[in-house]
Amino acid sequence: MSAAELAGRVSALYRYPVKGLSPEPLEAVTLTAGAGVPLDRSLGFLRHDTPYDADRPQAMPKTCFHMLARDGDLVGLATRYDAETDTLAIGAARYPLATAAGQAGAEAAIGAALGLGAEERPRLVRGSARHRFTDVSVVSETFMQAVSLINLASVNDLAARVGQPVDPLRFRANIYFDGWPAWSELELVERTVAVGPVRLKVLLRTKRCAATTVNPATGARDVFVPRHLQEAFGHADCGIYGEVTTGGTITPGDPITLQ
Repeated sequence: MSAAELAGRVSALYRYPVKGLSPEPLEAVTLTAGAGVPLDRSLGFLRHDTPYDADRPQAMPKTCFHMLARDGDLVGLATRYDAETDTLAIGAARYPLATAAGQAGAEAAIGAALGLGAEERPRLVRGSARHRFTDVSVVSETFMQAVSLINLASVNDLAARVGQPVDPLRFRANIYFDGWPAWSELELVERTVAVGPVRLKVLLRTKRCAATTVNPATGARDVFVPRHLQEAFGHADCGIYGEVTTGGTITPGDPITLQ
């Protein structure tokens, strides 16, 4: 694939402050070399029986958390995190996470939404700029800081093959873009992509799991994305991870090209 064939535009930007909870659209994002999207996956709700040492955080597999692959009911929660006040909104309720009462309230609200008893109440954990709860964090620190990208043409092609709409938000990416041929992004591992002033080294194709079967609007498991990918293409990959090698500020409409 040549650079001339890959000339697209950023369509949308997102972050996911709390692992498994609502996406938050961004009007712009400033990235720095070696770091992911600020506040992305910086909070998470651990399963009650998962140990965690906040003073010595370790990368953990996503199965340690309440997340969409297992807990599709999380889609029904409208959440938003306000970093300035360190407050998590869950529906109409507001939980100041810096207080013990606020944290306990948020944990109880998530537990109630999932139908868990008091003895199974989730535990809210907090990462940092250098420690995130990304799905590929267990691979390495570089992958923990990776930025995820989705080619909208690939999603549209998948939808055509499935015979029904596929919401791109199923893939919970940071950067959505269009203008490239469908699936062309999968051939770029080890190549460099320019997104506005930012440079990303493509690290890995993104293998999809059961989280993508959950409709982000309804919470229903209605499109079995990994199976459809496997049947149509012989793999379960959709999207790529990239390492930020040159920082800068990205906004929707910025060009995305192969270097």
